[in-house]
Amino acid sequence: MFVTPAFAQAAPAGGGAAAFGSFIPLILIVGIMYFLIIRPQQKKLKEHRAMVEALRRGDQVLTQGGLIAKVVKVHEDGILDVEIAPGVIAKTPRSTVQQVMNKTEPAA
Repeated sequence: MFVTPAFAQAAPAGGGAAAFGSFIPLILIVGIMYFLIIRPQQKKLKEHRAMVEALRRGDQVLTQGGLIAKVVKVHEDGILDVEIAPGVIAKTPRSTVQQVMNKTEPAA
């Protein structure tokens, strides 16, 4: 006979501790991912939100489309009027501002 029969074997005693031990690397990987990826991204998003909320008239901004523009008017509904060339004013959402190039001083 070429094939030998296979019989089920009983599970070893104390399998609960071994099962928990196999999850420890997975828990460590999730913890490392949180501190290396998720937490810095949340911090960056919070800083961007604060920068966009602090926009004022006269600020020079860089939009996500690559345009460098000057803020002419800030509307309450999250829309900015920006001047992209002398006499050319465009409307853009606040969320499209990628970076503030030059900040103006508040009026006295």
